[in-house]
Amino acid sequence: MKPGETDESGVPRPPSDGELDAVVADLQRSVQEWATRHELWFDCGFQSYAERVDGEPGITPVVTILHFDGDLGRALDGEFDGLDLEFHELLERHSFWYERNDAVSAHIYPADESPLLQPFLDQANWQWVCSLVQQDVADIHEELYLHFAKRPADLERLTWREYEILLFRIFQNQGFTCELGPGTNDGGVDIRILQRDPLGDVLTLVQAKHYAPKNKIDLSAVAALHGVADVEAAQRSVFVTTSDYLPSARRFASRTKIPMTLATSEHVRDWCRNASNGIIRDKSKLIAPEVVSRLIQDLAIPDPRIVHANTGYSMIMNQFAIVLKETKHAALLMAIPARTISDDGYGQRGLEVPDIGPACLARLSADTVFRAKRSVRNHEVSYWTGSNLFSPWNGTPAHFDLCD
Repeated sequence: MKPGETDESGVPRPPSDGELDAVVADLQRSVQEWATRHELWFDCGFQSYAERVDGEPGITPVVTILHFDGDLGRALDGEFDGLDLEFHELLERHSFWYERNDAVSAHIYPADESPLLQPFLDQANWQWVCSLVQQDVADIHEELYLHFAKRPADLERLTWREYEILLFRIFQNQGFTCELGPGTNDGGVDIRILQRDPLGDVLTLVQAKHYAPKNKIDLSAVAALHGVADVEAAQRSVFVTTSDYLPSARRFASRTKIPMTLATSEHVRDWCRNASNGIIRDKSKLIAPEVVSRLIQDLAIPDPRIVHANTGYSMIMNQFAIVLKETKHAALLMAIPARTISDDGYGQRGLEVPDIGPACLARLSADTVFRAKRSVRNHEVSYWTGSNLFSPWNGTPAHFDLCD
């Protein structure tokens, strides 16, 4: 998109994802041509933030990540006379800037004054939200609900299966026992909701249709859901769509013997708002202090609930944490202090271990409790925060080196 481009009414038109991708592709092409001209383009490439980091975006979005293993990194470090300045000027001409992230990559950002800064941030946030739709992170990642509470129109950007999964998570967040259908050959029911009640369990059947706005739900679709609800002896049914309903469908739903709700994106927006409001943003409040106290007292060495990550770019530092809570795909971690057990006499190099004494409990706060994505590969568990990769500490003292 060209800055200043407007639609027919004169209102500035936000660029599409395709247009943003074209801007990034042009930048990448220029960088590769520059590096090739200086014989630096060996073992280099680009990755998106979502691919390489798989974490939530920061205040300034990373539009692409340049990764390298060789002379290009040395050039950016200023080892080749003037090439680091050339690279800086190249990005500046395209309205971007960069910073080294680690020894083998650099993050590239849009300039603060760029008209594409907000569109790139919106795109990054959208990619992050989509990654959360697939996961059981209901009480950890409130962005999943907050995004659609603010932007219900984005429901149309989901795939039909992502739409079903989102609804499934919303109903789970409300405390219901839910069953998500297979997606195909589901007998006309996408989600079954069971609400436990002293007077008898309440079964609600949900049918979701991810349709374009102009493709409205007709009488036959609504009648089919009512028929299934009757056969399964359900107490309620809910039809949810990203479009709307024909008048005949609304008239039929108002007369069914089994109560039926016809919901649209506006209803989903309200459900998401309620789900988001019910989530505690200070993650330390999700865990009672007495639970953390018992956990600390129960820890042994080694213990898979104590995790460790190496941090630092030109220095070697350690970060230890305790796994407070985890699901299949997400976890809450609490940072704990390290205790030096030997050093070089100056405190610059040595070995340290996690300090799991009573002082840990005092660290239970919003600043020390953080989220991570949990994954299992080859039977080994890891926790990715978007900047650090934690894995169970094996009990061996960890080396640190603060000399830059």
